Amino acid sequence: MLNREELVRRASGGSFDIIVIGGGASGLGVAVDAASRGYTTLLLEQVDFAKGTSSRSTKLVHGGVRYLQQGNISLVREALHERGLMYDNAPHLVTNLAFVVPRYKWWEGPFYGIGLKLYDLLAGRLNLARSKSLSAAATIEKIPNLEQEGLDGGTEYHDGQFDDARMCVSLVRTASDHGAVILNHARVTGLERDGDGHVCGVSFIDDETGESHTSVGSVVVNATGVFANAVRRMEESEALSVVEPSRGVHLVLDSSFLQGETAIMVPHTDDGRVLFVIPWHERCLVGTTDESAPEPILEPRASDEEVEFILRNAARYLSRDPVRSDVLSVFAGLRPLVRHEGQATKRISREHEVLVSRGGLVTVIGGKWTTYRRMAADVMDHAIDVGGLERRDCKSEHLQIRGWLDRDDPKMPDQNWLRVYGADADEVMRACDGIERGHELLHERLPYPRGVVLHAARYEAARTVEDVLSRRTRALLLDAAAAFECAEDVAGLLAGELGRDGAWTTSQVAEFQALAAGYQLS
Repeated sequence: MLNREELVRRASGGSFDIIVIGGGASGLGVAVDAASRGYTTLLLEQVDFAKGTSSRSTKLVHGGVRYLQQGNISLVREALHERGLMYDNAPHLVTNLAFVVPRYKWWEGPFYGIGLKLYDLLAGRLNLARSKSLSAAATIEKIPNLEQEGLDGGTEYHDGQFDDARMCVSLVRTASDHGAVILNHARVTGLERDGDGHVCGVSFIDDETGESHTSVGSVVVNATGVFANAVRRMEESEALSVVEPSRGVHLVLDSSFLQGETAIMVPHTDDGRVLFVIPWHERCLVGTTDESAPEPILEPRASDEEVEFILRNAARYLSRDPVRSDVLSVFAGLRPLVRHEGQATKRISREHEVLVSRGGLVTVIGGKWTTYRRMAADVMDHAIDVGGLERRDCKSEHLQIRGWLDRDDPKMPDQNWLRVYGADADEVMRACDGIERGHELLHERLPYPRGVVLHAARYEAARTVEDVLSRRTRALLLDAAAAFECAEDVAGLLAGELGRDGAWTTSQVAEFQALAAGYQLS
């Protein structure tokens, strides 16, 4: 990637076919799609890539078993197709994960068995593995610490698992490889319009310098997720709300709470929705909730009620009941659901919509990570027409994501933390080689060597301690207290790489530690 100063110069001095606002899954998907078709592309992100919703998912690439229960066959079919493409296009990031639905009543066997056979059928040739019925003994063999009292057996099925923030970083580099200008910490402050009222660009502030800039484009795409309403109102102050934020909360526990490599899908919680207990980066991830969130904010917080809900429902299925003191990290994210009056959020599907305003602002809302590529293709269909661009075929269906490496390639790293870099793992190791103590761990409870900080700054546009510890690595989610404790070391490494002074270092440590405190339960 080019250095930041050069990126800012190109962003403010050029004219683009496509300008994308928002650096999450939707925005980066559009940037990759547009750039790979050969359109000149600019993406601006107000904080950091995947700062919001896109780094706070349940880490699944899935068709959506709950949508099957709702009878939304078309959404499940589309998502399963996209799951298969993500599995093929990003083998370093997407893996096959087995799930077991425990059965404590005999009649649940046929119910879930038939449903998951339909799941297999809808996946077609892109299916990861066939579902099957398990005896009680086989279920316990898969999940040794499952609650055994009254256990009748289980049903096993397969879905994809991934690292969401690392996928975003790989999409940044993929788009950049195809010529896109991708800039984080660049906050859009307004929309530019021509004499006919058509949206023809954006104004933005480089948050590192405080300087204002203007970028010109044939079409502007609003891919800001839960902040989409605010961007729409930059054009029309009275624009209707089109997004209904819903808060999802996850808890991270030690891996001992889920022995083995098989996940648990809890089909019925207290409020009737699904709960997952998942092995992830050698931890146990439990979630999620689905509560209405009245205002979109960058750092949503879990309520005590949501934490207790997850602990209570997880305890019903685990032989060892988790308590608050077992929680290594708690994180919350806001889903940008399409606004529908009068529906509980757990009943709303994750289907997406593309809206075009009178001035030509293209807005994408809804959807989920698994269908990010399909969403981007739909956006581009509208953007090409709005911008009067030459129509070019979509290339993303079989586009290999940066870091692509065949699953059977002996160069594919074994360690979870390094596997996410795929073919770029050697690049990471060279960064570690390049500094004193570069291979030493940032913290004894974290898997990351100190050299990853330099790699994140040099190759992945990391500009802050939070960028490194929350999204280039997943330290903040894996162990918030450990991330808190290594912030000073990370700040020092970043300061040396970015040419920052002592005041910047002190400020960065204070800001990150204040953030990390919110990921810990008191």
